[in-house]
Amino acid sequence: QVRLEESGGGLVQAGASLTLSCAASGRTFTNWSMGWFRQAPGKEREFVASITWNLGTTNYAETVKGRFTISRDRPTSTVYLQMNNVYPDNATVYYCGARRGGGRDYNYWGRGTQVTVSS
Repeated sequence: QVRLEESGGGLVQAGASLTLSCAASGRTFTNWSMGWFRQAPGKEREFVASITWNLGTTNYAETVKGRFTISRDRPTSTVYLQMNNVYPDNATVYYCGARRGGGRDYNYWGRGTQVTVSS
């Protein structure tokens, strides 16, 4: 059973940096994609960044491109989201998701980690 567990959220000052981690377990993730999403109260979950497990190919939402970096460490099955120059409106719950190779949808989710930004 796939399990995703986010950590690293907390309080960060606007303009500072924060790194989120997602520990993935339950299987090998060859050919899978991993992603970070975020969801504010009353809003739909939105895509932030994704990475393919094998090649490490990345994709970013335009709003975070150049500031956030997604990476993965295959030996530990951990996915990271390095958030630099955090904006106040980046404050929300961040979720880690996993998608099977060839699949269209992310079917596995963690419980999320809260990011709070002080201005």
